[in-house]
Amino acid sequence: MDRARFEKFVDEGYNRLPAWVRTKIANVALLIEDEPSEEVCALEELEPGETLLGLYQGVPLTGRNYDASMALPDTITLYQLPIEHAAEEYGSDARDVIAETIWHEFAHHFGMDEGAVRAREEERDKP
Repeated sequence: MDRARFEKFVDEGYNRLPAWVRTKIANVALLIEDEPSEEVCALEELEPGETLLGLYQGVPLTGRNYDASMALPDTITLYQLPIEHAAEEYGSDARDVIAETIWHEFAHHFGMDEGAVRAREEERDKP
């Protein structure tokens, strides 16, 4: 899909976050790239053939002990091509994959590590 449509879906996905969550988000830039760079893949210790849908980089709210008003923003990067591929592979709507990725990465912003995020997702997705 073209970038403008993807960006529209990102806006929609962000707005799916509960209002109380959105009001607590502080100093985070939401970015879009085609796919993770080789450097990011190396830093994340991805195996060949592995990729990321999104990546949070910054200091989680729970780890801040300074006035963040003058700090550079944390970033959440969404990777368009892997998201599109995941949606196609799993027969999902790209909007849902985007919204889920946004939720996942903002959970890191709020201080949840990968294990806690995945446990919360599993609990949430139980029938």
